[in-house]
Amino acid sequence: MPIALTAFSALRHRNFRLFYGGQLLSLTGSWMQTTALGWLVYELTDSEFLLGLVTAMTAFPVLLFTLFAGVMADRLEKRRILVTAQASMLVVALVLAVMTHMGVITVGWILLLVFLHGTGSAFEIPTRQSFFVDLVGKEDLTNAIALNSSAFNLTRIVGPAAAGAIISAVSIAACFYLNAASYLFVLGSLLAIRLPRFRPDPAPESKWDNLKEGFSYLREDRVARSLITMVAAVSILGIPYATLMPVFARDILEVGAQGLGYLLAAVGLGAVVGGFTMAALGTRIPRGRLLFGSTIGFCVFLSAFALSPWFWLSMAMLVIFGFMMILTTATANAIIQSQVPDRLRGRVMAVYVFMFLGMVPLGSLQAGAVASWLGAPAALTIGACLLLVTWLVLWSRAPNLRAVE
Repeated sequence: MPIALTAFSALRHRNFRLFYGGQLLSLTGSWMQTTALGWLVYELTDSEFLLGLVTAMTAFPVLLFTLFAGVMADRLEKRRILVTAQASMLVVALVLAVMTHMGVITVGWILLLVFLHGTGSAFEIPTRQSFFVDLVGKEDLTNAIALNSSAFNLTRIVGPAAAGAIISAVSIAACFYLNAASYLFVLGSLLAIRLPRFRPDPAPESKWDNLKEGFSYLREDRVARSLITMVAAVSILGIPYATLMPVFARDILEVGAQGLGYLLAAVGLGAVVGGFTMAALGTRIPRGRLLFGSTIGFCVFLSAFALSPWFWLSMAMLVIFGFMMILTTATANAIIQSQVPDRLRGRVMAVYVFMFLGMVPLGSLQAGAVASWLGAPAALTIGACLLLVTWLVLWSRAPNLRAVE
C-alpha cells in the first residue's frame, strides 16, 4: 500500500471514523480548557507551586482509580464506560464555566473540580486505549494509535491558539463553555458506533485476581517492563513542561495569554507531524531504534527550549520537541499493545496510563517546587538531563528492546 494511504488505513473502518471525528472536536475543547485553566490559576495566585498543585490534582485520581479502571475495561462493555466518563466530564466543565463566569471561582473550587474531571479521565483513558482494537482489529492497531496521537496533538495546535485568542477577546469562561459543548460530539459519536453484542470473558474469582494477572505479565515481560518504567520517567521529568508554560509566557518571554496559546500550539504542530510520520512509516523503521533516537531528541530539545531567551527560537524548539515527544510516547504505546494478549490489554494499558498520567502529580509538584527555588528554566533543564540518564540506563539493560521491529 502506498505510504500516503498507509498513513490513514485505520480510517477505512466506519467505527473508527466516527470515534476519530468525535475525538477531534472533544480534544480541541479539552486543550482550550487546559490552556485557560493554567492562565486562570496563575492570574489568581501568581504562584508556580499552585500551578503545579492544580496539575497534580488533575492527575491524582489516575493514581487512585486507573488500575481498577483497567480491570473494568476487561470485564465490562467499554463503550458504556466511555459514555459515562465523558458525560461526567461534561458536567464538570459546565460547572467550571458557570462559576468562572459568575466570578465566584477560587483555587479551592478549582482543585475540587479538576479532581472530579481527573476521576472521569482515570476511567476514560485506559478504556479508550484498549478500545482501539475493537474498532479496527490488530491489523490497523498501530495506525489507529498513531492517528489518535495525531488527533490529540492536532487539537493541541488549534485548542491553545483558540483559547489564547478567546481569553484576550472574550473571557476565560468562554473557553470552559466551549469545552462543555465539545463533549456532546464525542458522546454522539460513541452512541453511533455499531459493535457486536458484548460477551464478557470468564473472569477470575475477584477483581484483585484480575489485577494481579496484569502485573504478572509485566513482571515477566522485560520489554513491557522497561517501557512502562521509561514512560513513568517521562511523566515525572519531561511532561511537567506544560505546567510551567504560563511562567515562560508571562514572565520569561513576556508574550501574554495569546503567546501562551502559540507556545502550546507549537508543541502540537510538531507532535502532529510526528504522529503522521509514524502512521505513514508503519514498521518501515524498527520501532526499538526509533524509540531510542526520539527519546534522546525529547531530552535535548526540551533543554533547548528551557534555555531559549527569544520567543521565536522557543517556538522552533517546541515544534521539534513536540515531534520527538509523539514519536516517543506513541512508539512505546504501539510496542506494548502489539505484544500484549487481548485478554490482558485493558489491565496492561491501565498500568501504562497509571505511569504516564498517574506520575504527573509527582512531576508537576517537583517542577513547581524546583521552579520556585531555582526558576522555571532550571527546573526543565534538570528534569531533561535526569530523564536522559534514566533512558540510557534502561536501554543498556534491555537488549530485547533494541531488537523490536
